[in-house]
Amino acid sequence: MGQVVHARFPEKTGEVTGGEMTERCTGGAVHAQRRDDGRRIGSWLTATAVVLNIAQLFGLPLLIPGDPAWGWALLPLLLLTTTFWSVIHEAVHGNLHHWRSRNDRYGRVLAVLYGSPFALLKAGHLLHHRYNRTRERAEVYDPASSTWAKVAPGYYLRLFGGLYLLEVAAIMLAALPVAAVHGLARAMDGPDTVAGPLLERLARPEVFRQFRVDAAAVVGLHGAAFAAYGPHWWMLLAALAGRGVIVSLSDNAYHYGTDLDEPLEALNLKLPAPLEVLALSFNLHGVHHLRPGLRWYELRPAFDAEGGRHDIGWFRAVARQIRGPLRLTDR
Repeated sequence: MGQVVHARFPEKTGEVTGGEMTERCTGGAVHAQRRDDGRRIGSWLTATAVVLNIAQLFGLPLLIPGDPAWGWALLPLLLLTTTFWSVIHEAVHGNLHHWRSRNDRYGRVLAVLYGSPFALLKAGHLLHHRYNRTRERAEVYDPASSTWAKVAPGYYLRLFGGLYLLEVAAIMLAALPVAAVHGLARAMDGPDTVAGPLLERLARPEVFRQFRVDAAAVVGLHGAAFAAYGPHWWMLLAALAGRGVIVSLSDNAYHYGTDLDEPLEALNLKLPAPLEVLALSFNLHGVHHLRPGLRWYELRPAFDAEGGRHDIGWFRAVARQIRGPLRLTDR
């Protein structure tokens, strides 16, 4: 991916030479081309994700009553979970569209289809970047204050769907007054959780208004979808449960067992090229943490240009989390 070329201005005169003017114009053209490419790609990804999710929620219920075998079409849609989350992730970082307002509108629509308000997902992920391996270290426990047996049930619940369940269940916060959310933030704050800062961000008046609107949209949309499935509602529930397991299993795989107190610490996981494209290069998570402003299609060129090496395979990284919680003293 080419870099933007910045204009060089003469230091002693106010004039710009022909060559420098050409360089300046060329740099502007490259920047504009990259911006246009990013806008088209982001809009295309958003439209595709919306169409596939609408097909899952309201298209298949039109076909399943005639032939329940259509329910199997939910499987390939389920396998695109990482792709779907990666598109939302682009919006979280403002990379889905260069216009902030449109980027956030895209993100809000996608998050409603995902099942959780964009304000929550955005605040949670940005706090992850800030507190990674400090406050947020999901697999680590201190043997001086707890035991493996005590922390393991919560750990495995989170690993096998609990994270997504929390993201969805958080819509219930919309029924609370802002003062109550502030109170929860103070009560839940602690050195080993980002719950306090997350709730404080949500409780900002403008953010909380958006959160409430999107929470209502999540409930209305998915309630209508379950009604559309009728007696086959369990198929949609199974698909959403599968989404939850994939999201939760993947979330901490990029950080499991990495150094503590290092917010930029993340793994670059190896995937076959076609799967890397489907994941929108989310597997190159180490590059992303170092340079979160890069769009998904810029991660692989950056990885290669810097002589990057994969730390471990993606599937192995996901599977090794089943070992369970790690003692702080083993770090």
